[in-house]
Amino acid sequence: MTSMRANLAELHSRRPNLVAALGLVESDVSINASWISGAFVHIARMWPLILLGKLCVTALLHVPFYRQGDAGHAAAMAAMLLIDGVAIVVPRGAQFQQLRPHHQKWLMLPMVLLSGLSFSLLLGPSLIVGEPSRNLTAEMAVALMAVSIFGDRRLLGASYFCGLLIAAMLHRSEFMQIGLLISCIAVILVAALRQAQADMNRAIAVHQRDLRAQRSDRLLHEYEQSGRGWFWETDRHGCIAYISDTLARTIGLGSDALIGRPITEIIRPGDRQDGDGERTLGFHLSARTGFAEIPVRAAMAKDERWWSISGQPVFNEFGQFHGFRGSGTDLTEMRRSQAEVTRLAQYDSLTGLANRVQMMRSLEQAVAGKRGQPRDCTLMMLDLDRFKIVNDTLGHPAGDALLRQVSERIQRVVGNKGLVGRQGGDEFKILLPGRSDKISLDDLARAIITDVSQPYKVEGTAVVIGVSIGISFCPQDGVTAEELIRNADLALYAAKGDGRGIHRFYSSEMHADAEDRRQLEEDLRKALVEDALHLVYQPVVSSRTEQITGYEALLRWHHPVRGAISPALFIPIAEESGLIGPIGEWVLRTACRDAAQWAEDVRVAVNVSPIQFTNQGLPSIVMNALAASGLAPDRLELEITESVFLNDDDGTDSMFSRLKSIGVRLALDDFGTGYSSLGYLKKAPFDKIKIDQSFVRGAAIKGSPNSAIIKAIVSLAEALGMDTTAEGAETQDELALIRNLGCSHIQGYVYGRPLPAADVLVQQHRPCGVVSPQGFQLSRPERRTMLRTVAVQHEGHVYAGRIRNISATGAQLEGLWNVPEGTRFTIDLGDNQTVDAVARWSREDRLGVEFVQAINLSPPRAAPRSAAS
Repeated sequence: MTSMRANLAELHSRRPNLVAALGLVESDVSINASWISGAFVHIARMWPLILLGKLCVTALLHVPFYRQGDAGHAAAMAAMLLIDGVAIVVPRGAQFQQLRPHHQKWLMLPMVLLSGLSFSLLLGPSLIVGEPSRNLTAEMAVALMAVSIFGDRRLLGASYFCGLLIAAMLHRSEFMQIGLLISCIAVILVAALRQAQADMNRAIAVHQRDLRAQRSDRLLHEYEQSGRGWFWETDRHGCIAYISDTLARTIGLGSDALIGRPITEIIRPGDRQDGDGERTLGFHLSARTGFAEIPVRAAMAKDERWWSISGQPVFNEFGQFHGFRGSGTDLTEMRRSQAEVTRLAQYDSLTGLANRVQMMRSLEQAVAGKRGQPRDCTLMMLDLDRFKIVNDTLGHPAGDALLRQVSERIQRVVGNKGLVGRQGGDEFKILLPGRSDKISLDDLARAIITDVSQPYKVEGTAVVIGVSIGISFCPQDGVTAEELIRNADLALYAAKGDGRGIHRFYSSEMHADAEDRRQLEEDLRKALVEDALHLVYQPVVSSRTEQITGYEALLRWHHPVRGAISPALFIPIAEESGLIGPIGEWVLRTACRDAAQWAEDVRVAVNVSPIQFTNQGLPSIVMNALAASGLAPDRLELEITESVFLNDDDGTDSMFSRLKSIGVRLALDDFGTGYSSLGYLKKAPFDKIKIDQSFVRGAAIKGSPNSAIIKAIVSLAEALGMDTTAEGAETQDELALIRNLGCSHIQGYVYGRPLPAADVLVQQHRPCGVVSPQGFQLSRPERRTMLRTVAVQHEGHVYAGRIRNISATGAQLEGLWNVPEGTRFTIDLGDNQTVDAVARWSREDRLGVEFVQAINLSPPRAAPRSAAS
């Protein structure tokens, strides 16, 4: 059915085309029907032969031209002469030729029909047999002569035979004569239809070919006029036969002036630096081989111009070479862009310093020596301190302006001593070729730190930042670029860990520390999965009644090999590795579950990392922990550090509101140790301020300013309606001072060390929940947590140990097992500082040592990691 419908549709579509091809209707395709109208002039010119033939046949048949008294014969003769005369004259006229082809056809058909009719009427009736049959023979002879003149316009022949047929009918001729004429008409019509179909197909093909040629010419012309490319052609001698006006204008000459010149005159000879290398354009032209996109340089242009030329040899059907034909495009802008891209690929767009790629390439070249021996060079890695705060508070445009000023200062200090580059963000590199001694490098590093640390003026605001530097040497610290970068980065990490704003040279211990941190991270992941972490709880006591009002949940980790590991060591690792989220959620759920078993008026405090605080799901985690444990929301206290305000924005305020809407209490932990201002206390809904232990310890020592700081914080909290908790109270004199200053709560070893959950339950069953102070009566010298790997020398042997805390008169070491009391040894503290010490106590891998001479703890206290840029 589908095939039948397709055939019918094709039949209906072909019928109008055939009728149009016959010249009977206007063509419905946009083609010129020249095969119809073009033949009529030729027929008119040949028609006198037809008229002459008619007259000769009439004479040979002894038919008189004029019969006296026979009006019909005279009328037939006059009609024949008139019609044939019109057929000779009219088609050759201008008015006839201006008519549409189908109009011309409709005028010619009746003229031809009347011509045949008038001639047949002139001869009279004809018979198939007998004497009168000569008339029929004469008619057929003239008709065949007319058909031969009509040629492919066979429909005119059918019209002529129709005139003979009409005359035969008027003469009442025999059926056989009429049948003969009808057969002739049928044959001619079939031939006319086939010829019309062939004419139409041929005309459509020609028309489509013309359209394609016109379209191609138009597109090529537009392409040339657009300036994106041009065309050229040479003769067999290599001389220009055609060239686009666009190229001629570029050269500054007319296309006529270039015609006949060798095409090699308009380009420079190719070589390895200019053009296409060894295979120049001249070689291809002489070898008569095709080529594609050969870059060449213009020879006649006023300014430097580059072209890309393609071409193919042209041969005729006999294989004879006629020349080349091809195209070309302008590469000048692309070449300039490539040069600019190459420049930008080597220099930082913001600061103008060498970028990461150029620094890496320069470092690889600096360490690559002859015969496999690396050359001497020094790599310095720089990282700006507190830059992130400037970027977040003043915006990225201000940060970019600051980076430009910093790069200028570093470049000014280094000068021509080495190459300064920007690694990305707020990191910089300095490459110093040749051998450098540590003294000169030390001076250079200090000069950079001093210069960079000077105040800046950014958008009308005074800004102060710092810089930390890590230094590595080739070949001492590495013989490849990757090793130098890694070791300088480890030294930079050590400089940041030791307080920032300083420089450190790489040492093998740093690599050991990095490997140790990596191993600790793996062990911490395993401990989280195997539930190897546990909580202890330190009591928070009312300074007025000495009753326990709450406990702070503290995370502990007992390593199966290393033993107890300090949170100050593994919490930063958890924050950097992304483990702080699941660890914090576990701590929150565990603390709420344990606190649900305590007295109803005893709270539990849980520390919240700044990373946890930025998690939008924190309120949901808190509510799930409370719901699972059945703990009242007001018995949960979340301790938050000042570092959450470094990115003070709407998200911070929203998080405070969502947490407060749950009903939990909020405490500001480590107050006074961060970088934020006091402005956030106006809007943050804190219930308590915790005074950092750095202000509590040593506050009772005569001359210490800490007591004044504590008094100011207590007064501020009372004015804002907040409680206060003093952390780290260890001695009786510190406890008395804190009470006198009005602090509402106290937390520290003076009221007990952190307890496991089971011991907390036992402590809860004591009467009234009152605890008594314990510990030393007077304060000891200030101790600082150092967590530094040191070398311990004893009787010619060197042992690796780790300092946990240190004071001016002694320190606590770990890593040395069962050291006898009274053992004397020397400790290398680094930075060219050694001290003699005596062991005073030892328990397993820990021991306390007393320094023979007091040391100076002058290096600044390390900034909180949460405030790191």
